[in-house]
Amino acid sequence: MAVEIEPLLSAEKRMQVKGNIVDVLNKQIFYGEVHFGARIEKISRLGGQKDGEPFILPGFIDAHVHIESSMLVPSEFARLAVVHGTVATISDPHEIANVCGMQGIEFMIENGQTVPFKFNFGAPSCVPATAFETAGAELNADDVDKLLQKEEIRYLSEMMNFPGVLNGNNDVMKKIASAKKYGKPVDGHAPGLRGDAARQYIDAGMSTDHECFTKEEALDKLKHGMKILIREGSAAKNFEALIGLLHDYSQMIMFCSDDKHPDSLVEGHINQLCARAVAKGVDVFKVLQAACVNPVQHYKLNVGLLKEGDAADFAVVKDLKAFEVVQTYTDGELVAEEGKTLIKRVEDARVVNNFNCSLKKPEDFAYERNTELPIIEALDGQLITNKIEAGLDDDDILKIVVVNRYHDAPVAKAFIKNFGLKKGAIASSVAHDSHNIVAVGVDDESICKAVNLVIEQKGGVSIWPPLTVENNAQPLLDGKTAINLDPSKSEASAGGSFPRWGKAGMVAVLPLPVAGLMSTDDGYKVAEQYSIIDKAAKDLGSKLSSPFMTLSFMALLVIPHLKLSDKGLFDGDEFRLLK
Repeated sequence: MAVEIEPLLSAEKRMQVKGNIVDVLNKQIFYGEVHFGARIEKISRLGGQKDGEPFILPGFIDAHVHIESSMLVPSEFARLAVVHGTVATISDPHEIANVCGMQGIEFMIENGQTVPFKFNFGAPSCVPATAFETAGAELNADDVDKLLQKEEIRYLSEMMNFPGVLNGNNDVMKKIASAKKYGKPVDGHAPGLRGDAARQYIDAGMSTDHECFTKEEALDKLKHGMKILIREGSAAKNFEALIGLLHDYSQMIMFCSDDKHPDSLVEGHINQLCARAVAKGVDVFKVLQAACVNPVQHYKLNVGLLKEGDAADFAVVKDLKAFEVVQTYTDGELVAEEGKTLIKRVEDARVVNNFNCSLKKPEDFAYERNTELPIIEALDGQLITNKIEAGLDDDDILKIVVVNRYHDAPVAKAFIKNFGLKKGAIASSVAHDSHNIVAVGVDDESICKAVNLVIEQKGGVSIWPPLTVENNAQPLLDGKTAINLDPSKSEASAGGSFPRWGKAGMVAVLPLPVAGLMSTDDGYKVAEQYSIIDKAAKDLGSKLSSPFMTLSFMALLVIPHLKLSDKGLFDGDEFRLLK
């Protein structure tokens, strides 16, 4: 669908776009014309809604996302996101902060500023997330105060230490006080918190929560004035449970992905949630209120809402059902058109990292089942896990390990259910929140191989045994071209960063050289490569919809009920190590 764009002659480049204009704030749709440069200069009403014309609406905003989970640096994330009409994000750099501290946050800001996209970063509130794991850095209350003074830092990121809030921990309360001092909102993070405890947490200054996984929990928090983010990411999926709230609480709801792997980002973003919500009968103005307006108003963003005088940040879509994006503009610049990104790649992105452990031996992973200790039960589509008792002969009980990436230390070991691997192992240095190396496998030799692949690259996701070329050739994500996995013709043979080949044309690891979390390669290529290695994990027997994403949360101690840190098995209900 072509969109009529007519340049106007002036000192500054100006354009105009015609279509059905969606005025979300006033709940109107009319045929008109938008005149704009970097800002919207005039909106002309030309009549009533016109059939067959595209719709012009404010750009979409992801109200809570860790860019690092896309495995892409910010500049590459932006290139993919704008194709889906996203113009801005509320981005918590918590992941890289846990690895590289202030240097990591500075990297995210600097890289994000190289592209025409509106990243709004927060000051991480919990680095390290807990005292029960080893992180690569620490941000104290003074560090957080310095960050909050920066114009680029828009808010205090998710306060995961809700026990610290409830108990009045001095360091925690100082961080919250700094946010209030500079007039910046505080994001919450309190899965399962209800009743008086939730009220106390909210009264301390927490303004949002993206961790609700039941409607009842969300309603309990809404009644105390907390805004609820409906999350649909690659692992945690709460849309179906919570979308009904949008009928009655449209001023209090936002959409977010939280963590979105690159293959998922290629497929769609907030526009997908809009389409699903409308399909469920939610009024389109309420949907767009959540997707476009509420984040701007809550975080006081410099993002336009399709009003005269606003920044020219908007999307043109074919209709208000599928929300297929025709064009995306940020500050008046056309950044995506007809499914293609127009943002140029940043070729010389610098690399920061913190990786200091030695290669391991199979005997480092030796560990017998302790029948007195519970087993982690992974749940597909959820960050929470169950704490279960299981017999030695139960099916699908695999070994899980966490390896300290910051210095050599004994390997932490436990057992887990529901990964489904029938052979081999998978490993990753994307392991929330401290990003040590986490691996699951059927035998010590395979676990060791997978872990060492990650160590050799100083970060990445890996699989053992490797993916063989002959049996696993896949189409590209556009479904048009067969991918060539001949190692003699791969980038690896020319010194590229991926694929990493073993013997006889096998691929086993996707390197993530930036903090062990992100690649600087082209985002579409990384997405394609990730989808191949993700499928390979499923070929080993995993039934999880996103094995590597689920794996990345098995060390996330602040989410109940049972997790594994580099220091041992952790009970999230009792908030203590079990060994």
